[in-house]
Amino acid sequence: MTLLKLLLLVVQSAPPVDTVPPYLSFPEPGLDDPAAYEGYETRVYRDASGNAFQVYLNRSKGRVVHLWADAVNESAGFTARDSAGTPAELAWSSGGAIVGASGQTRSVSYGLETPSSVTLGLFLLGSMRVERDLQYARRDSLPLDAVPFPQAELSQLIDHIAKLRSAERARHLSLLGVTSLEALRARLLPRITAQRGDTVWVVRVEQVSFDGKSHLWLALEGDARETVAAVTGRTITIRRPAGGLVRFTVRVTTDAAALTPLSRTEMFNDDFRHFAETVRGDSAHPDRFRRLEREVRGMELLCSREKLMAGLPNFATYFGRDMLMTALLMEPVWAPAMPEHVIASALRKLSSTGDVSHEEALGGQAIREHASEYNRLLDAGQVAQARAVLKDLQAVRENYVMVDDDFQLPVVAARYLSDQRVPAARKRAFLLEERHLQRLVSNLAYVTRQAAAYTRNPVATNLVGFPRDAEGRWISASWRDSRDGYGGGRFAMDVNVIWVPHALEAVGTILDALKQLGLTPAIRDEPLGSFVRDRAALERAIAVWRGAERHFRVAVGDVGRPVADRLRWLPRADREYWDAVVQRTGIPGDTLRFLALSLDENGRPIPIVNTDPAMLLLLEPLGRDRTLELVSPIMRPHPWGLFVDDLGPLVANDAYASRDVWERFRQDPYHSPTVVWGRDVNALLAGLAKQIAAAPSRSGADVAPLRDALQRTVTAVDRSGLRHAELWSYRIENGRLLPVRYGTSSDVQLWSLTDLAVQFWLDRIGGP
Repeated sequence: MTLLKLLLLVVQSAPPVDTVPPYLSFPEPGLDDPAAYEGYETRVYRDASGNAFQVYLNRSKGRVVHLWADAVNESAGFTARDSAGTPAELAWSSGGAIVGASGQTRSVSYGLETPSSVTLGLFLLGSMRVERDLQYARRDSLPLDAVPFPQAELSQLIDHIAKLRSAERARHLSLLGVTSLEALRARLLPRITAQRGDTVWVVRVEQVSFDGKSHLWLALEGDARETVAAVTGRTITIRRPAGGLVRFTVRVTTDAAALTPLSRTEMFNDDFRHFAETVRGDSAHPDRFRRLEREVRGMELLCSREKLMAGLPNFATYFGRDMLMTALLMEPVWAPAMPEHVIASALRKLSSTGDVSHEEALGGQAIREHASEYNRLLDAGQVAQARAVLKDLQAVRENYVMVDDDFQLPVVAARYLSDQRVPAARKRAFLLEERHLQRLVSNLAYVTRQAAAYTRNPVATNLVGFPRDAEGRWISASWRDSRDGYGGGRFAMDVNVIWVPHALEAVGTILDALKQLGLTPAIRDEPLGSFVRDRAALERAIAVWRGAERHFRVAVGDVGRPVADRLRWLPRADREYWDAVVQRTGIPGDTLRFLALSLDENGRPIPIVNTDPAMLLLLEPLGRDRTLELVSPIMRPHPWGLFVDDLGPLVANDAYASRDVWERFRQDPYHSPTVVWGRDVNALLAGLAKQIAAAPSRSGADVAPLRDALQRTVTAVDRSGLRHAELWSYRIENGRLLPVRYGTSSDVQLWSLTDLAVQFWLDRIGGP
């Protein structure tokens, strides 16, 4: 049977398919500024199982990427160029997509068009992590027939197998479902086949996973009466002999497992649903409901019974910190039982010592990491152990390098266990299923062990620090997790001033809750066991850690000199813009006081102004003066503080640090003084709203400065046109500051969608 007949038979025998509109699209008229997207456009659909399927067109590179946010985080991408070799002018040729399912497979298809003939290449099918690495390495600009992204780990694994004795080699190959090295090597690249019929042509790109256990197909289909498709090596050319628009259909099919999405009724509480209906009924402000509904849909796409994903398209996997932070921010709008999904997911992935997993490696990425382990074991002569790795190359792998998430889990668990809206019987049942209680206790033991050194001797070098990387640098092992996100620091302020003290308080709350629930686990680990026996010891530990803030306090009396030095260091256009701001606003005459972003290895502050103190506003009532103390550096105008009109609060300001730090951030701008993060905007807004709500009077003079900060932030972020984004930046052009979408920003991002809670808070306190 020919390939075309086989494909047609599959289509004819499959159950009916549905044509669906995009569930989300960006940029959206009336809500987004198309100029800020600079040739980037995306649509997100829901497949037959309700999982997110995203397609994005990066017209500056001609790259088309399909993300399948399912149980293995798949992607299928290609690059399209015109006859001149420049990025093709691709556009959607259909208003929606066709979704279907047959047996173990799911499929989504949609249409594209381009003004003239187009050549497609650099096909990369497998893990979204690999697609991300391809783009980070800028390999999407290679010749179309190049190998898009060689996975060295897999090639080295094949080389290792080739060196084994014949019988042992056969055992290893058998575990991978092949009988020869050639068959295994063939899995490194997709297989391209073509067939032409009287009315339709089909080119299929098939990728078998390296272990042979899963498949991903990308099929291109067109009208054979109008267009012609030709395969040359690893490229496909589609042309229209008569000239004019070239249209073709893209169909992506997978046999991977699906996730189980949560519905909005499971996610949101009655108060939020009532609020949403009120916004829907406000006919005078229709765009407000459009934005709210878009964010609700985004949250739906990321939330499943198995886990909450970090974001689409770049991070469609479990991220412990993102889940836990989101649970804290979404507390006023989530259903009371919603934190169970977050806590359970984190507990399932705990290390044997109680450490919280930062990120999971799935599918193709898990295969890469297991391949590295296999290679290491064979290099060490451990053949049997290496062979055992091959039994399940797709087993999920966890990354435990991050620090902040370990201390966030107790905070979230304590809030759930102390929530009076959740019946005691439900809490008890939750703790007793899947060994949740034992795992939670192991995390509490881990947290108290990590805090013990500073509790005994509260000097800066006993704080909770970061690990070193292979080059001897301190890994940025908290939320600012780019290479230089903490300015080269060892001890992060957010970990030591915010999360450790609150985690220790949460330990006490959890111990009390367990006692009330009649659950008395045997706790032998120290110092947790001593805290169970002697609660006064725990209170003393909390008091000691409450004093850790003193190590991070910075006071700059003369802000003019360091700021002037840094402005002279900037490129000319930037320097002239910020010089104009200085001339317009004048140099502040008072002392600038702030909490340093981090301490160096000797416990000395690295004086970087930052947005992290805003998180304290979310965790407890602080009072007016303490709140203003924390937010004043954030709201002070840049270049002295963080605030930029028409953009929002920058995530950092390194003007008071060394030139070495300036250079670090220039090379690594992800958490630098040129970006605004939606996460911290939402933490600031929600925190301010929470402090206003807790004040004796929500409209009195005492809260007026808090409302002013709230209003300024809302106005600036709204004017950026990028309020929904994960993060955004700016460029200076003709003396103007223009907000721009950050290049690797996610379109749908978990903690950016906590804007839902911000909108709810603003409604509760009567607006900014």
